[in-house]
Amino acid sequence: MLIALAQPLLFEMALLRSIFWLGLFLILTFCFVVLFEYGTRDFANGAQKEYARVKSFVLKRTEEIGQTKKDR
Repeated sequence: MLIALAQPLLFEMALLRSIFWLGLFLILTFCFVVLFEYGTRDFANGAQKEYARVKSFVLKRTEEIGQTKKDR
C-alpha cells in the first residue's frame, strides 16, 4: 500500500528535478554566451542585448507558427 502511494510522488519529484536542471542549463548557457561575446566588463549591457535578441527571435517564431496555422 505504501509503495503504491509513493509511485506518483516519485514521478512528480523526477519531473520537478528535470525541469529544474533544464532551467539551470538554459540560464548558464545564456550567461556563457554573454560572457563569451561581451566579456566581464560589459556583462550587464550584453545580457540586456542578448535577452532582447532572444525575445525577438522567440516572438518572430511564434508569429510564424500562428500564421501557418491560419493559412490551413
